[in-house]
Amino acid sequence: MRALAAGFTITAICLGRAAFATCDGVDGVCEMDSGEYHLVLPEDPQEQSPVVVFLHGFGSNGGNVIKNSRLLDPLLERGYAVIAPNATEGEPGGRKRWTFYPGWPGRDETVFLREVVDDAAARFGTSDERVMLSGFSSGAFMVNYLACDAPDTFAAYAPVAGGFWKPHPAQCNGPVRLFHTHGWRDSTVPLEGRSLGGGRFQQGDIFAGLDIWRSANECKDEKPNSFSETGDFLRRKWTDCNPNAALELAMFPGGHTVPDGWADMALDWFEALE
Repeated sequence: MRALAAGFTITAICLGRAAFATCDGVDGVCEMDSGEYHLVLPEDPQEQSPVVVFLHGFGSNGGNVIKNSRLLDPLLERGYAVIAPNATEGEPGGRKRWTFYPGWPGRDETVFLREVVDDAAARFGTSDERVMLSGFSSGAFMVNYLACDAPDTFAAYAPVAGGFWKPHPAQCNGPVRLFHTHGWRDSTVPLEGRSLGGGRFQQGDIFAGLDIWRSANECKDEKPNSFSETGDFLRRKWTDCNPNAALELAMFPGGHTVPDGWADMALDWFEALE
């Protein structure tokens, strides 16, 4: 493992198949000037272990992410380190939220998340290149906006139950490698979008967002040219695009959740890109 950054006390507490990283004596929490993150290593971490950065939903935190064994166990078993950063409070005493919408005041999340990955690489020897950025709900909105603005920040993106808000971005930078998962019965982030805050905000249409991604990826047709099934997941893929791009949609019968089977499916997709 690469040399650890000077000045940090690094140990790990092994719990089952996970090793919860500790930074400066705080179990599971690593602090930087720009924010905090939680990190869990696989049971037998390797040099340059690949990484899934998973962003929590509105009002939650990274600590809740790493307590979700249904999400983490498949990632850890396949040798991935899992990083779960904390969003900031939307207002003093308010619930944590990601600063994803253009023009919102707050932290530059692209800079912060890149710093998180680099900091973890320096402290724990995890990869700073084989990184898939994912997230749920509000965290998935953050994933989409970061991928839209700065697609080269991470190797790939895998949002669950979140897209864009209206007005949709006029365009996104590309190419991007993105795997979107959404529940057919999702009523919190419906496929068609919905109004929030008494009409002050409007979640966008997921399929309109896919059209933006097809344009960024220089896809030659609107319709997908590959269909498949993985368990309950119905998958649609666009392959006639920029050779450095990847775009796929997976739908499942449930609602607003990270579904069973998602982790292995997303990692299969990610590893097939390499």
